[in-house]
Amino acid sequence: MKELQFEKVKLKVFDTRKEMGREAAREAAACMRQMLAAQEEINCVFAAAPSQNEFLEHLILEEGIDWSRVNGYHMDEYVGFDIGHPDSFNGFLTKAIFSRVPFKSVHLINGANDCHEEAERYSRLLDGIQIDITFMGIGENGHIAFNDPAVADFHDTKTVKVVELDEICRQQQVNDGCFPSFEDVPERALTVTIPKLVSAKEIFCIVPTEKKRCAVKAALTGAVTEVCPASILRTAGDVHMYIDKACYWE
Repeated sequence: MKELQFEKVKLKVFDTRKEMGREAAREAAACMRQMLAAQEEINCVFAAAPSQNEFLEHLILEEGIDWSRVNGYHMDEYVGFDIGHPDSFNGFLTKAIFSRVPFKSVHLINGANDCHEEAERYSRLLDGIQIDITFMGIGENGHIAFNDPAVADFHDTKTVKVVELDEICRQQQVNDGCFPSFEDVPERALTVTIPKLVSAKEIFCIVPTEKKRCAVKAALTGAVTEVCPASILRTAGDVHMYIDKACYWE
């Protein structure tokens, strides 16, 4: 395992995805236990993507987390996809973690509602809380949540917004095995915006595979700009990033 520092990002590089997910979960669980020892409940925002599989599998096995004092949120959803839709992010997270440990509350984005009204509803929820931990990944185009380069705004005044997904983002969903073809991937989504995501007290960013190598390199070594939305992590608070050897550019 290799440890590196890129401004405010603490990077750990592991030989395998399994090691990456296990260590990320171990450190995230320790953070959650520490927070729960100091406050009544905590608010956690989760990413929904295959890149998070190993992390989530290990996180639910960690002992000593009082999940009955944890409130769960997620960061994006496809427009038109309702609660439980088989290809929805709310469905992914419900299956991966929300239904597997006893959260105090879980707040799902319903993409089948009027998208602008749903954006406002979810914004009100998030505006009423302090995010304690954001668990996220990075997209092939450098996006965080669905803040693709063309719509990313480091100074966004909105908390949740409706966005058009770019071609690289939509193709990634096919590359990840989430949809059979590019045409099947929705063109629009709701996303939590960048300022809200990075307002968390702690950020855990899990990014495996060689497909993300260029995006991670740009995020950590390039300019801090919306051209690579994930580059904002270098200026955020406490950011813990975990990648596998395939994702490392050395």
